[in-house]
Amino acid sequence: MYALRQEPENYTNIRSQPALIDPALIRAAGQIYHTYCEVHPEVTGNAAGVAINRSNHRGKVIFIHNPALLPEECFVPLSQIESCMY
Repeated sequence: MYALRQEPENYTNIRSQPALIDPALIRAAGQIYHTYCEVHPEVTGNAAGVAINRSNHRGKVIFIHNPALLPEECFVPLSQIESCMY
């Protein structure tokens, strides 16, 4: 049996659309980021986002754009946090 070979134009780029993130996670990530900024005022403009646990909403500020995450974590980019803060 032969497998059909799909041409590259048949594939869709999964990264082209941002992932949908629960608004509660975005709010929790915003609180984590806000607390971090208050505790560390000397560090500005370096954060990429927050890695946050989906079940207990504990997280940490991340400084690279494509972090390695645990299975129960998701990454909330800083752009998404800032758009929901105001």
